Amino acid sequence: MTILNSSRMNRRGFMATTAGAALVAGLPLSARAQPKRGGHLRAAIGHGQTTDTLNPGTYENSFTTSLSYAIHGHLTEVAQDGSLKPELAESWEASPDAKVWRVKIRKGVTFHSGKSLELADVVNSINFHRGEDSTSAAGPIVAPIVDITTEGDDTVVFTLDGGNADFPFILADYHLCICPADGDSIDWRSGDGCGSYKLIEFNPGVSYRVERHENHWRDDVAWFDSAEIIAIVDQNARTTALVSGDVQVADRLDLKTVGLLARRPDIQINAVAGTQHYTFAMDTREAPYNDNNVRQALKYGVNRQELVDKILFGYGSIGNDHPIGQGQRFYNSELEQKAYDPDKAKWHLKQAGLDSVDVTLSAADAAFVGAVDAAVLYQSSAAEAGINLTPSREPNDGYWSDVWMKKDFVSVYWSGRVVEDQMFSTAYKCGASWNDSFWCNDRFDELMVKARSELDEAKRREMYYEMQALVSNEGGVIIPMFANWVFGNSTKVAHTEEMSSNWDVDGMRFVERWWMA
Repeated sequence: MTILNSSRMNRRGFMATTAGAALVAGLPLSARAQPKRGGHLRAAIGHGQTTDTLNPGTYENSFTTSLSYAIHGHLTEVAQDGSLKPELAESWEASPDAKVWRVKIRKGVTFHSGKSLELADVVNSINFHRGEDSTSAAGPIVAPIVDITTEGDDTVVFTLDGGNADFPFILADYHLCICPADGDSIDWRSGDGCGSYKLIEFNPGVSYRVERHENHWRDDVAWFDSAEIIAIVDQNARTTALVSGDVQVADRLDLKTVGLLARRPDIQINAVAGTQHYTFAMDTREAPYNDNNVRQALKYGVNRQELVDKILFGYGSIGNDHPIGQGQRFYNSELEQKAYDPDKAKWHLKQAGLDSVDVTLSAADAAFVGAVDAAVLYQSSAAEAGINLTPSREPNDGYWSDVWMKKDFVSVYWSGRVVEDQMFSTAYKCGASWNDSFWCNDRFDELMVKARSELDEAKRREMYYEMQALVSNEGGVIIPMFANWVFGNSTKVAHTEEMSSNWDVDGMRFVERWWMA
């Protein structure tokens, strides 16, 4: 993580070194500011839309992700160092083939309504996302579960269709929150949860307000008395709110002006490298994107380094058209890196029987900050390859419901996932709800199932390497860049030096982890 402000500007180079990062991350909490209770937090999130709901199967953006982690409990939690820690699951153990998982549920947990957490709540909450009729975005990641049973009064048993050594990580997903059982389903409409904050008010795509759950089982979270999270999609308005002091936290800052913000003594800028990546997704069912030669031409027609330099301003790295980050366990370091090559793009067009191709790329800041500018840069670089790309600026409101997965070439941001299988299952498996290129590849799907159940690390790595090659060279998503999480906070708010990199703003758990300085 890099922290920038007027008194720490010289730390950027220091933090870029492994030794510097290790030294700062290794500071005991006692050597930093101590958390304290009290105060009201206001934060601006650059996402959210009026179609948002409290249904956990529909959570799809930072606004609803932060809500999930604030008001709901989850079985496991990805810690700030990337490891997995127990939450509502007190412990877990697997059969030798990692096909059966016994999860012991914590006792003494109550919902905001006063109801005690029971095994039925856990079973129903996970089953809510399962089944052929499920429309939940989490459907693909729970699809391997073939049965959920209980043992005694404290254990839930998950039986999978094959071994999965990463299964406990899946249970930390923001969709898989534990809600009160309601018959054979769950009660999500009331907003009743067992998280560290209770929901007071929810205005879809506008704001939500929470207050500390006084009977929460943990005493090391929920330092603020209350918090209000406001959806401000407009970047200038979001930044202005932070500068004026109207909010104490703002995400997705304008990288062009981050340096100026960092000069202010009352604002701290944080940059965290992780799995976030920006993409251009093609609908592979539709011409011309149903021809892999056209897809390859479009991949060679983008100047990746230019996007990193001019859109990310160096706060990121080039991508290679697959969603696995360089810091992940099975990242394919041997795969040839695609580079801007107009001649190779023209060659692929020729193989498709074309001298040129006309495409329209939808973009909006709702997709990612600078998406429209990125589309314009892409237009310029692609022209050298005989690709006539027309950027189409779309409205921010409704982008995810009316443009994404509706139009055939769109700009997208992905937070990535902690484990490779979860990312592939969510967005690349044939038929997955969020497979935004509608790409299907039998070999890929076969490898995904085998890799998930393979316990030999070397064999598993080989499979994931091939999967990344398939997505990069045959898939329908262009991934030109991985972006650091860059967000700001008022110095009136404090947090630990080390922050989660699996999602934006400390894993989107800032509401319960941060405190007033």
